[in-house]
Amino acid sequence: MTCKSPIRLALFAAMVAALHPFSSCAADDSRYPSKIIKIIVPFPAGGTADSLPRIVAEKLRQRWGLPVIIENKTGAGGNIGAEFVANSAADGYTLLASPPGPIAINEGLYRTLGFRPSDLRTITLLGTAPNVIDVRNDFPAKTVHELIDYARANPDRVTFASQGNGSTSHLTAMLFQRLTDTRLAHVPYRGTAPALQDLMAGTVDLFFDNLGSSLSLQQGGAIRIIAVCSPERTPSLADVPTVREAGVSDFSSVTWFALMAPKNTPQAAIDTLNSAVTEILRESDVKAKFEALGVQPAPMNSRDTEAFISSERARWGGIIRSAQIEVQ
Repeated sequence: MTCKSPIRLALFAAMVAALHPFSSCAADDSRYPSKIIKIIVPFPAGGTADSLPRIVAEKLRQRWGLPVIIENKTGAGGNIGAEFVANSAADGYTLLASPPGPIAINEGLYRTLGFRPSDLRTITLLGTAPNVIDVRNDFPAKTVHELIDYARANPDRVTFASQGNGSTSHLTAMLFQRLTDTRLAHVPYRGTAPALQDLMAGTVDLFFDNLGSSLSLQQGGAIRIIAVCSPERTPSLADVPTVREAGVSDFSSVTWFALMAPKNTPQAAIDTLNSAVTEILRESDVKAKFEALGVQPAPMNSRDTEAFISSERARWGGIIRSAQIEVQ
């Protein structure tokens, strides 16, 4: 349409505004957000990766008076949901909330992907949760020192569970073996729940799990957590030492959860989201809910988030290449 007549143009604009109150002849980023926001979680409902964005989504709904919904699109180690977001309109209304897998790990694991991490841009971290070393209750080793000695004396006989090939738990175990000169036997599962079930049943010896999934089982006496994999001890397990305290100085494994958007999302939308979400993460009731899940809120600006994720991508990529891990 050419706007030759001012009167016709005004009438046309009025009609469009009446039918579509949030549209205009040119995009108006200053009106963001103005409609439903959808946050894609690429893992099943019920886990930590699903619970955290639900807490944030409810706070955003209260703040903006707009629906903010969570949709679980699972499969392929998180790749299906991440690909959906990467290929969505870059307008700030379709976002991804995910742990490291599809953001920082899977590119090095899969021969082919329908997206690349560079197809997504960072908004902020939601939180971090230390990984921990779980062992079955009757496992002989009570400390990391004893675990290393026992594994060295029994190469390829100590079994470790994982959430699957290339998962964070798998890669953490590979890092542990490399730094401690041990050889463990890998038993992959389809997720955290079946791995923990077999650990509790004594079918496998140990599991490098995230704290949020294991904390209640430790508290209930179903498993034992012998070490924390983060550089510092965690308040939830103040009496449990870190792996570094056992002398494995370069060891660190932390699960994190990030909020992402399609790469061409306008900066104004990114800034609005970052400001709102980081403020929410600092609220006392949100911090309490996160900490109950074994997660520390981690608000940061989008640039620092990108730098952090880039460093994680490089670190896990090196482990994948050195161990020659590949997922078909």
